[in-house]
Amino acid sequence: MTIAVAKLSDPAVRAFVAAVNSGDRTAFRDLLTPDATMSDDGSDRDVDDWTEREIFSSHGHMDVQSESDGGHALIASYNNDTWGEMRTAWRFTVDHGKISRFETGQA
Repeated sequence: MTIAVAKLSDPAVRAFVAAVNSGDRTAFRDLLTPDATMSDDGSDRDVDDWTEREIFSSHGHMDVQSESDGGHALIASYNNDTWGEMRTAWRFTVDHGKISRFETGQA
């Protein structure tokens, strides 16, 4: 069972998932703080390089299965053209309505 994007608890996380799923680079970048950081499977990555490769140019899509921690932690089925479908965990740090860090990895 998936959770509709509109039903996600945290507005910044909701906007993140919506931007990923619509391939909207501008909306995605606008919801991150200027100094936002991220990690993939425990290794810090360059946000712009990683998101272009793993989300936008490979048509990434998140189907959220569950959320916890006030909407700052998600389990999602993530699909892109490079890796296919995988079960992923996402954790977000939200500061003043913007995402300052996100962490993802296989769940």
